[in-house]
Amino acid sequence: MEKIILKASVREERGKNACKQLRKSGFIPAVVYKGGGESLALSLGDRELWRAMHTEAGENAIITLDITGGKKKLDKTVILRGTQLDPIRDKLLHVDFHEISLTEKIKVKVPVSIKGEAAGVKEEGGILNQVLWEVEVECMALKIPEHVEVNVEGLRIGDAIHVKEIEVPAEVNILDDPEQMIVAVNPPHVEEEEAEEVPVEEGEEPELIKKGRKEEEGAAEEEAAPAGE
Repeated sequence: MEKIILKASVREERGKNACKQLRKSGFIPAVVYKGGGESLALSLGDRELWRAMHTEAGENAIITLDITGGKKKLDKTVILRGTQLDPIRDKLLHVDFHEISLTEKIKVKVPVSIKGEAAGVKEEGGILNQVLWEVEVECMALKIPEHVEVNVEGLRIGDAIHVKEIEVPAEVNILDDPEQMIVAVNPPHVEEEEAEEVPVEEGEEPELIKKGRKEEEGAAEEEAAPAGE
């Protein structure tokens, strides 16, 4: 896994106005959390942070923060835990980091990568339906896979692959339900033919209405008949 080092500064001032000024200056406000301990407010260069978030490791990149500005220089190993984006301009506003230990296992979610083209799609016209797009794994921080690969080439219509069939390194443990389906090949969608309408000639009433009227007429005749009959 690529080693990423980011320079960061302790952020003394907090609040909306202080954060706005930081962003105008090309920095992003951030917070580092560790379990139930106190959080540490930081600021990082927006360009450097953007590059760190867009490596092959994605959101699971292991980052070393080189922190200055506090009582003493600090180095913290962290992983990204949350981001806040401007919904209009699609710009990064704030990030949350979680401090981790390289000697302890952590839980993260990694994407599912589909490999190949299913035979049921290519040869039989089926539809590939991916149900699960990421799985949760537990492992040492430096062993986090960039993705888990699922080969669908052998799937035909009606076939599926489940979590228990994923192959991962021995040091990686998948936490999702083993019976959870990841991907399946479904039959092609066939539109139902529209029900054929039976033409009704002008002046002719539908059979159901005619039958109803006959029953009404019969009931009326019975009521009109003499009681002795």
